[in-house]
Amino acid sequence: MKLLRKLRSSMSLNVLGGLVFLMLLFGLIVSIIGNSCFVNAFKDEYATVTYHMADSAASFINGNHINDYLAGREEEEYTQTKRRLDISTQKMNVSLLYVIAVDTSDYGSFVSVFNSVNNSVDDSEYTEWEIGYERKATNEEYSQKYRALYEHKSKYETVFRMQTNDGAHPHITTLVPIQNRDGDVTALMCVQRPMREMENAFRPYVLLILSVVLFMVILISALATLFLKNSIIHPVEKVSKEATRFAKESAKGEPLGKISRYEDIQNLADSIDRMETDMVSYIDNLTAVTAEKERMGVELSIAAQIQANSLPDVFPAFPNRNEFDIYALMDPAKEVGGDFYNFFLIDDDHLALVIADVSGKGIPAALFMMVTNILISDRTMMGGTPGEILSFVNENICARNRADMFVTVWLGILEISTGKLTASNAGHENPVIYRKGKHFEVFKDPHGFVIGGLEGMRYKDYEIRLNKGDKLFLYTDGLPEATDSDQKLYTVERMAKELNLYQDGSPQEIIEGMQISVNDFVGDAPQFDDLTMLCIEIKDEDIKNNAQTRSDDLQ
Repeated sequence: MKLLRKLRSSMSLNVLGGLVFLMLLFGLIVSIIGNSCFVNAFKDEYATVTYHMADSAASFINGNHINDYLAGREEEEYTQTKRRLDISTQKMNVSLLYVIAVDTSDYGSFVSVFNSVNNSVDDSEYTEWEIGYERKATNEEYSQKYRALYEHKSKYETVFRMQTNDGAHPHITTLVPIQNRDGDVTALMCVQRPMREMENAFRPYVLLILSVVLFMVILISALATLFLKNSIIHPVEKVSKEATRFAKESAKGEPLGKISRYEDIQNLADSIDRMETDMVSYIDNLTAVTAEKERMGVELSIAAQIQANSLPDVFPAFPNRNEFDIYALMDPAKEVGGDFYNFFLIDDDHLALVIADVSGKGIPAALFMMVTNILISDRTMMGGTPGEILSFVNENICARNRADMFVTVWLGILEISTGKLTASNAGHENPVIYRKGKHFEVFKDPHGFVIGGLEGMRYKDYEIRLNKGDKLFLYTDGLPEATDSDQKLYTVERMAKELNLYQDGSPQEIIEGMQISVNDFVGDAPQFDDLTMLCIEIKDEDIKNNAQTRSDDLQ
């Protein structure tokens, strides 16, 4: 069994064995095609020659006297014609030469008129039919051919019988019509010729084809084997052995060097040599790398702490302001994340709200997030609409974005005294708004392109009126795209439905409830994306409605 498994796993034996098999298959196909062509050509030749024989023999028959012959008249003419047919049977070297008058009512039977037998041709045992001998047609094929000849639909008909059940040898039978002076068919001349010549010629032909094919298979297989071994198999085996040796010993060996003229195999050998050098160097530095990894782990932990400290995480965030209540949460998928939120007072009457999602994960996303957050915060404090702020941030990000990263951002500025929220969306998720006495509904706001994706972008502003008791819920795609162990998504529809279960709660209760809902949905499945949420509720009763902006409300 061990030897068998080794043979099965040997590339050399499998490649060469496959090649030999393909060559043998090719030889078999060639032999079959050659045999088919030979048989068809021989049949055509037999059919043509036998037709001329039958046509020649038919010229001996007087088609006007067929019924006279059967009635016993014209005996002298009948005897002379029979003698000619007997001689023709011998000279033509055919088994049977006979004339039949077919019953035209159904073409299912016939009467023998002339019958000449030559059993010496193929050692057959045919017996001559006497004149007037009645017999049914051999099969339906013969009946159809009788009909075709009597109705002048064909010049002659041929039947090949390569396999017989009556002890007869393979033969060909050709039928030609015998006509009277009016052109009517009165009888059929039938010539049965043995196919022994084809059999005799076929055997040496097949042997020749098989011999040539076998010789070519052996020759090509030998040449191909030699070529494959020297050019491909041996070089690949050298590479395989060296790779196996290095995997066991972890020590650099003799370089493989120039082992093949083919670029792919040589590149593989060069790669093995380089891999050994690099791996040895790696093993030599493994201790240092391990220590560096531990140091990086500590630094990564510090980076996570710095990132967390860069976001407002003390609640209540504005204990002296009773006009609104706000709460937010960021749960990174890794030690550090690419999502971020922020909120801060621009002045006593304007509150900035930010939520964003950086492409990618880990440290690069965290660094990109820090830069974006600082740019947005600093530019917002300088004044301007959210659209102007995002346009400024996009230009600064694109100017230095060699890593081709991007960030989706939703930025809103709430005028606390009126409840007017001016916002701009740079490719971020749609916000969700709760109107007092109603339900949470997704607000499909106008979207701009992502920050960092394209220079020269100008972002548009839109306005929303928030009244007493209204709530605004912001989130990143880690919420609707949270995935359970069956690869099912949490979805925006489920999010809106779950939000309405907590619609009467405070922002903190809403976000904590949503976090529990997502965790229950995901279960033991790993978290693939950062999860960030922000919720604000308008509480001051003195906030006034503004009729000019009511058309922007979410109904």
